[in-house]
Amino acid sequence: MPTALKDAIAAALPLATVVGMSGDEDTPARIDAGGRVVVRSGDPGEPEVDLSPLAYNYDQRISVELAALTESALDDMLGAIGAVIEADRTLGGLCTWVDATAPETEEIYVAGGAPPRGANVIVTASYTTPHPFT
Repeated sequence: MPTALKDAIAAALPLATVVGMSGDEDTPARIDAGGRVVVRSGDPGEPEVDLSPLAYNYDQRISVELAALTESALDDMLGAIGAVIEADRTLGGLCTWVDATAPETEEIYVAGGAPPRGANVIVTASYTTPHPFT
């Protein structure tokens, strides 16, 4: 799911640097004029299990970190990501439903310059699988 989400965001934000990361890798330091988006793989957590028929229900929380040079650029990026989610709530059939939290915004500290703007959005991908290995 994180890769499909990253690819959809990259298509919607062609001027932004969009990268996928797993775990606690360091975020790229550079923020280009088109902005930067980091999609972290997240952890599906423990599933809810249905016994008849056997099904594992996951709600995978995917962190999407955004950074832009201006407030208006950040707003445009958030709008584009919202449109991506709204346009395909199944990520091409990979899950049953995708939804996002409201963005948490912040100023990013840089020495000697105007602070760029950042936001973090948690995208939850809900899906069901017949075994826990998917």
